[in-house]
Amino acid sequence: MPIRNRRAAALPAKLSRSWLLINAARQEDFAPGLASEADSVIFDLEASVPAAGKASARESVLNALNGGMTAWVRISPTTSEHWEDDVKALSKADGLRGVMLAETERPDQVTYTAMRLKAGTPVIALIESALGVENVTQIASAPGTFRLAFGTNDFRKDVGVSADPMALAYARSRLVIASRVGGLPGAIDGPAEANASEHAVAEACRVTAEMGMTGKLSLNRAQVEQVNTGLAPSEEELQWAREVLEAHESGAAIGDGSYLPRLARAQKIASLGDSYGLWNA
Repeated sequence: MPIRNRRAAALPAKLSRSWLLINAARQEDFAPGLASEADSVIFDLEASVPAAGKASARESVLNALNGGMTAWVRISPTTSEHWEDDVKALSKADGLRGVMLAETERPDQVTYTAMRLKAGTPVIALIESALGVENVTQIASAPGTFRLAFGTNDFRKDVGVSADPMALAYARSRLVIASRVGGLPGAIDGPAEANASEHAVAEACRVTAEMGMTGKLSLNRAQVEQVNTGLAPSEEELQWAREVLEAHESGAAIGDGSYLPRLARAQKIASLGDSYGLWNA
């Protein structure tokens, strides 16, 4: 059985930048996905798998998670006939890291899902509709919610907006603020197109980072290293943090009211850089 990428396996999921979605019906993609540089891997039982293939894909996922693999799983929404079968099967999965709940619109949907799984199983609430965005602060505070994620494509279909960052800025901001209010790690943004160019992926990561989101879904394992780089502290940020911390350690005086916020930001950048293996690189 293949071993999960050691660097990624050691990284706490609260710090995961790239979240690679793998079609649960394509068992041959499980091992390459787990060996990739994706910080977290999600076997997708929902959107990637047609109704007729759900049972077979679910069995493949269960066999993988009970056979030495570890991964997250995206499950069907609570309103779907497939949700019951998903949570029943995954409650017996040894290697389950957590679930992503599709089409989350109410806080009780997260809590009810968490109750049906092994105690302590984290749930990522995937927000994909206007109602989900409207209720996102309550969802972020619900028992069981680990992190919020933004299903950009389904949200666009529900609301009728374009893919332009300005059109999605309000919804992204709501997830970012709700995450802070709920005491959650940073929100996870939707993916770039599976066949997007390097330039397009870089631009998508720039938008994600500028909106304050700290993770991003990915549909293509060839993109995950670029996502990791795009959502990690830049060389300029790392150098700035080093200079601030070195000055502080040398006894720099507090010159104005922005000193302590700058110091806190430098410490946060240093911590992230260390977690991602960049601080002493």
